[in-house]
Amino acid sequence: MHIHILGICGTFMGSLALLARELGHRVTGSDANVYPPMSTQLAAQGIELQEGYAPEHLQPAPDLVVIGNALSRGNPAVEYVLDQGLPYASGPQWLADHVLQGRWVLAVAGTHGKTTTASMLAWLLEDAGMAPGYLIGGVPQNFGVSARLGGTPFFVVEADEYDSAFFDKRSKFVHYRPRTLVMNNLEYDHADIFPDLAAIERQFHHLVRTVPGSGLIIYPKTEAALQRVIAQGCWTPLQTTGADADWQARLLSADGSHFEVWLHGVCQGEVRWQQTGEHSVANALVALAAARHVGVSPQQAMAALSRFASVKRRMELLVEVNGIRVYDDFAHHPTAIATTLAGVRRQVGQGQIIAVIEPRSNTMRLGSHQAALPASVADASEVIWYQPPELDWSLDQVVADSPVPAQVLDSTAAIIDRVLTLAEPGCQVVIMSNGSFAGLHRQLVAALEQHYV
Repeated sequence: MHIHILGICGTFMGSLALLARELGHRVTGSDANVYPPMSTQLAAQGIELQEGYAPEHLQPAPDLVVIGNALSRGNPAVEYVLDQGLPYASGPQWLADHVLQGRWVLAVAGTHGKTTTASMLAWLLEDAGMAPGYLIGGVPQNFGVSARLGGTPFFVVEADEYDSAFFDKRSKFVHYRPRTLVMNNLEYDHADIFPDLAAIERQFHHLVRTVPGSGLIIYPKTEAALQRVIAQGCWTPLQTTGADADWQARLLSADGSHFEVWLHGVCQGEVRWQQTGEHSVANALVALAAARHVGVSPQQAMAALSRFASVKRRMELLVEVNGIRVYDDFAHHPTAIATTLAGVRRQVGQGQIIAVIEPRSNTMRLGSHQAALPASVADASEVIWYQPPELDWSLDQVVADSPVPAQVLDSTAAIIDRVLTLAEPGCQVVIMSNGSFAGLHRQLVAALEQHYV
């Protein structure tokens, strides 16, 4: 079968392409924005990519068109599909029908940490010899690719609350029918499709309704929004994480790189690993609980955490030049920005941290998080905000309210000049964006290497 994927370079759709290819289908795809890591991953797998959404990409007609949720009516490829009566489906529906049927699905949902936690959980199962399938919205460094079918019934999926397609406005995750469900956290996001937090909570409750009574739901005990979700009705056993919960962590180092794990008041052992930050420890607890549900002992899973290498674009070290470290991070929500910078601050103490941030997500572009942005960068030494042309509001007030030195720049060249001026040996430069940031990562690395040759 020939499957053509519209929006193939999105993290979800690119992963879907790998699964379809592994199932033996011929896979092609189109996208308006082709950039790493998904573009390079797809090219390495021999999947043909085409720039833009020309109807000619669909000639001769494929057997099925899988349409990403970034596409809407008016898109020339979408209009061609509808006019020609070509068979089409949403990505989540295709995944449910062709991959997840008959599998033990372990789903990881939440506003923050889905990609990292799903990668962590897949690694815990892999290290235990369970050869899980998985689909993750990023490239886990322990595996090297963002999706695979796997060789056992277990399948780990990053479960997103975003809508499925222009013709299916349900959240993606309602298609997945997990037996093990992790709900990491829940805050307001996706302002382009959800009017308020209550609307997102309703979608999470729809997800809860799909988990069988023989399954397990895991969530942080102190998350008020998730408490409200569960209060709407739950028919599945629960396990909680965090303070006064079933699963608890006790930090043995301030940066979270060493901690104890406690289950039902009994110490299970210690974890020493490469990750830092309390948010990383919280991710570890829910992953340990989910792995235990499918038979991985806490001790075995804790040992595996020491070999967990996280995900590309999650505090991924790009280069170290003259003692200056440059990281690529996917943070694009005030809470994610704050927790990432807090983790770096605990690691480097009083060291210099320069945060370079692109407000790129749909919610950011709508200005819904504007009031929360200044406080989110409190742990940085200095912040450079990028004002892209398509941002409909000014970042000037964010800079005016900033608790640390901050400025707005409107070009990557100006950002690079500023970083070269500011950065001293020992500095941590953290680039935060959920997109390509106009090629800044590559440009900055090249500029640093040239500057310090």
